[in-house]
Amino acid sequence: MAHDTPTITATLRDRTGTRFSKRLRESGRLPAVIYGHKTDPVSVSVDAKEVITHLQHGSHVFTVDVEGSKSETCLVKDLQFGYLGDNIIHMDLARVNLDEEVHVNVHLNFSGTPEEGKATGAIVSHPLSELEIICKVSAIPEEIKVDTSEHIGLIMTVGDMQLPEGMRTEVNPGTPILMISFVAADEPEGEEVDVAEVAGTEPEVLTKAKEEGAEGES
Repeated sequence: MAHDTPTITATLRDRTGTRFSKRLRESGRLPAVIYGHKTDPVSVSVDAKEVITHLQHGSHVFTVDVEGSKSETCLVKDLQFGYLGDNIIHMDLARVNLDEEVHVNVHLNFSGTPEEGKATGAIVSHPLSELEIICKVSAIPEEIKVDTSEHIGLIMTVGDMQLPEGMRTEVNPGTPILMISFVAADEPEGEEVDVAEVAGTEPEVLTKAKEEGAEGES
């Protein structure tokens, strides 16, 4: 299901650079750049809290009301994070038309557990949390639901997925999206070890070598 396109208001930036961007962030604004469609880039700022809330709900496209200009439909093309990776410090927005196709990463929402994953000691992991898909801007979903309850086998790949109509991907179909592994059972406590069994025939080999050495000395 495609996500509704939220509208955000953008204010033009007359200054750029690290110092001014930092001041904007401290005032609750997020620096951004709008570019594409053979039009000059525009430096703007948007309300950080509002935008982050939309992003957390799976929004990829915004209707941007630029101060003193017309509204533009924009795709979130890139997000830059601080050095700790826990806060967004800049956003790139690409102008798009609702009917054009774009490449976009969409979150995978897994549900259900394969039979093999219910066994004792089984660990289910998801190596891929999002998938790059190709679809029209107007059809970009908030997430892609993946039901794994009917899957048979220890590995589920991109090729095993059923993408919604109108969507496709160029990701290798053999790429795992689910893997099942098993924890080895612990060895019984207090089990005695047979020293002779572990040693094997090594004492005989050593004795033979010693005897050969003795013959050489005589």
